Amino acid sequence: MKINESKDFGTALKQRRKELGYTQSYISDVLGLSVSFISDLENGKKTAELGKAIRYANMLGLDIKVESRG
Repeated sequence: MKINESKDFGTALKQRRKELGYTQSYISDVLGLSVSFISDLENGKKTAELGKAIRYANMLGLDIKVESRG
């Protein structure tokens, strides 16, 4: 999935979390993040902390790549 904005990133996280059968509460317990942060991130909040967002993606087994365009 190509990520063009924070909403796309949140959608990708939410889809993967659901594929794995994890609840937001479970993610919160494992990573030590608040459920409200996880919810905000999944809903595309633009001010979410990048470091926490990357930890969340890594926990779900998602890779984040930054590549030059064509």
